[in-house]
Amino acid sequence: MKNNLFLSFFFITVFTFSQQAYKKNINLMGSSFEITVVTNSQDQGNHYINLAINEITRIEKLISSWDKNSQTSEINRNAGIKPVIVDEELFQLIQRTVKISKLTNGAFDISFASMDKIWHFDGKMKEMPSEVEIKKSIEKINYQNIILNEDNNSVFLKLENMKIGFGGIGKGYAADKAKSLLIEKGVMAGIINASGDLNTWGSQPNGKPWMVAIVNPLNNKKVFSWTPLNNNAVVTSGNYEKYVKFNNILYTHIIDPRTGYPATGILSVSIFAKTAELADALATSIFVMGKETGLDFVNQLKGVECIIVDENNIVITSKNIELNSLNND
Repeated sequence: MKNNLFLSFFFITVFTFSQQAYKKNINLMGSSFEITVVTNSQDQGNHYINLAINEITRIEKLISSWDKNSQTSEINRNAGIKPVIVDEELFQLIQRTVKISKLTNGAFDISFASMDKIWHFDGKMKEMPSEVEIKKSIEKINYQNIILNEDNNSVFLKLENMKIGFGGIGKGYAADKAKSLLIEKGVMAGIINASGDLNTWGSQPNGKPWMVAIVNPLNNKKVFSWTPLNNNAVVTSGNYEKYVKFNNILYTHIIDPRTGYPATGILSVSIFAKTAELADALATSIFVMGKETGLDFVNQLKGVECIIVDENNIVITSKNIELNSLNND
C-alpha cells in the first residue's frame, strides 16, 4: 500500500518572486494525484497541469489490467496461448520489472496479479488460511514465466490464467512520465504526487528545496523527519491500516509473492531514488524482505536510500541518508 499519509510535502509561495507554485488535486488511475508546477501565471500553470493529466491518462490506458482494451489485458487474455506484440514503451517497462524481480529474488513480481485472493484485510478474517490454500494461491506467480522477445517486442505468459499487473509500480511510472514531459515543455520546477508516489524537480519559488516529511505510521500528526528532495523521488509503503493479527503476530496486506504469506516486522518503508518507478518497486520489496535483509540490500544500491519504521516504531535508515529534525515522540 502506498499512502500519502506517510508522505507529505510543503511549499512556500512567495509573491515577491516572479514565479509561483500552482497545484491541482485530481483522481487518476483510481487514486488521488496532486500536480504542482512552478510557473509565471495561473493560466500557464493550468496548461502544464493539463498536459500532465493527459500523460497520466495515456499511461493508464496502456498499463491498466482493468481496461479490456489495454495491451496489458491482451497479454493476460493470451496467457498460455500465444505471445502478444506490444508497444516498445510497455515492453521496456515489463523488461525493467523483470530485472527488478531478479535483483530482489522475486520479492517484487508483477505476475503477483495471478494470486488467488485468500487473505482479506477488511476485519472479517477469523482464522489464517491453511498451508495448502496458501501454497495453491501462488502457483501461477513467477516472473521467470514472463517470456520477452526483443526482436518483435512480444510478451508471453507461459501458464494459462497467469496475469500481470502494475499495481505495485504503475503510479510511480506515471509520475515519472508526467515529470519528464513537463521538463521537456520547459517547466523548471514541480512535484507529481501520485497518492504518495512522489517525484520532484527544481525548487520552491523562493529557491529553497522541496521538503518531504516522514510521518509516524502510528500517528500521522507526528513527523519523524524532514528531508530535502533535489530532483528525486520518494515512495512509502505502509501497513498501518490494512492488516490482520493471529497468535499475536501482525500480518500486513503486503504479501510475499514467493510464499503467499503476508510480510511481518515492518510498519513502513520509505525509498528515495531517482525515479518513482524504482522507488515504488523497492518500497514493496523491502517490506517483503524484512528490515535486516532489506537494509543490507539498499546499502548495496547506488543512488537509493531508505527509512524503515519497524514493528516497535523504531526508525532505521540506510547509510547515506540525511535526516533533519528527527522526532520519535
